Amino acid sequence: MRQTITEKIFSEHVGKEVSAGEIVRSPIDMVIGNDITTPISIRAFEESGAEKLANPDGFSIVMDHFIPAKDIASANQAKISREFAYKHNLKHFFDEKDMGIEHALLPEKGLVVPGDVIIGADSHTCTHGALGAFSTGMGSTDLAFAMITGGNWFKVPETIKVVFSGKPGEHIYGKDLILELIRMIGVDGALYKALEFTGDTIEHLGMDDRFSLCNMAIEAGAKSGIIACDDITKEFLADKELAREPKFHYSDEGANYCRVIEIDLSKLEPVVAYPHLPSNGKPVSQAAADDLKVDQVFIGSCTNGRLSDIRIAAQIVKGKRVARHTRMIVTPATQNILKAAEKAGYIDTLIDAGAVVSNPTCGACLGGYMGILGDNERCISTTNRNFVGRMGARSSEIYLANSAVAAASAIAGKIVDPRNFG
Repeated sequence: MRQTITEKIFSEHVGKEVSAGEIVRSPIDMVIGNDITTPISIRAFEESGAEKLANPDGFSIVMDHFIPAKDIASANQAKISREFAYKHNLKHFFDEKDMGIEHALLPEKGLVVPGDVIIGADSHTCTHGALGAFSTGMGSTDLAFAMITGGNWFKVPETIKVVFSGKPGEHIYGKDLILELIRMIGVDGALYKALEFTGDTIEHLGMDDRFSLCNMAIEAGAKSGIIACDDITKEFLADKELAREPKFHYSDEGANYCRVIEIDLSKLEPVVAYPHLPSNGKPVSQAAADDLKVDQVFIGSCTNGRLSDIRIAAQIVKGKRVARHTRMIVTPATQNILKAAEKAGYIDTLIDAGAVVSNPTCGACLGGYMGILGDNERCISTTNRNFVGRMGARSSEIYLANSAVAAASAIAGKIVDPRNFG
């Protein structure tokens, strides 16, 4: 049988050939929890009577949403995860001492590898598909089941093949590719499907762009996003002590796809998603013409908080100053990214321009802390969602864009096209 990469990963895990639509019980290589979702999983785990994790080295907790704690409630929430981690001597527990946003930190640590089956109690767990793994979000009780048994049940998803063609133009990044796809198919256009990203464009994308691309697969309703491994992937992995031996799977020629979507980049502009859906994408030239003043610019998150994002922002704001009526927040996704950005001089450049640089946190993205929007404020953000009230007040507006658009807009004080910015 000719199989997709997703079908092959599940076949290898369950020990038999499977195809889309089948219900399978699969072992899981890495289970990921965070400070918001894990306490619910811990409660279910303990109420079940379980005394030890089925695969302790395949379970990680990353404290990334409200850490350092923003209030008493978040401190007590975090305490539950800490006590569990210490009780079980959890090897992969990441707190203030080694901070990072989970979907940036775990690849950096070599804890998610090609060929894995990965679940996390966070919808953007699909990020890890950039490494050629099947990775998806599940609920906290699903996480508990995996903690207890080492596996879980899955319906093997059908696959939509997305073929990107052409070399990306100036200031076109992985974020623009996924926003364009979501614009085309809508927020439910890939419901419970795997989005397999292919085409000659992929060879022009570094890992940061690939992580961004897979990260927002969920915003099209997809179960996962995935990119087959190539030399760029292997170079990314080369300097890491990997948790497992990688297994490289590739879709067969003639594999069964439920849909094929082709996107030519020759005429693609940077994309800006207007409120209040990621699918409400428009070319940046239109956004610039609409003269949209911005109160806040946010660069960070599991989508676009990587070193390349900080470099792009620093290059654009260098020698300039953030507009008087605009505030700019930059959140590196991990401590190592922050250190690398400091070493390269990017942090000094950003601060000199008037930006504030925070510790790694998901806080601003979900409207938790470190960047809450007030009534009727407008923000351009490199995050993944712009739902009503996502980053604060329900009357606020969020526009999603890449790091270049966001940085140029911080200087201009309104949404502008970075290709015409100097």
